[in-house]
Amino acid sequence: MTLITATNTLLAQAGGWWDHMSGWGGGWMWLWGTLMMLSWVAIIAGAVWVVLRGRDGDARSRARDLLQERYARGEIDTEEYRERLEQLT
Repeated sequence: MTLITATNTLLAQAGGWWDHMSGWGGGWMWLWGTLMMLSWVAIIAGAVWVVLRGRDGDARSRARDLLQERYARGEIDTEEYRERLEQLT
């Protein structure tokens, strides 16, 4: 009797509860692993989106401020100011 045969015999005598991952989900474990991975990807993607969205808003605000300064100093006329302001929004 080999070691593998002896182990299988002992496991069969134990009631077979060692089958299918000892009753911990069986064949569904791949689903939970996939869902966990997708959850982490969504969390990381959401965090990156929030950071990039915040940076974009700051850049537009700064551009609008610079445009207002140029208009106040008389460097650009009203028509050019409105055109550029429309492009920023």
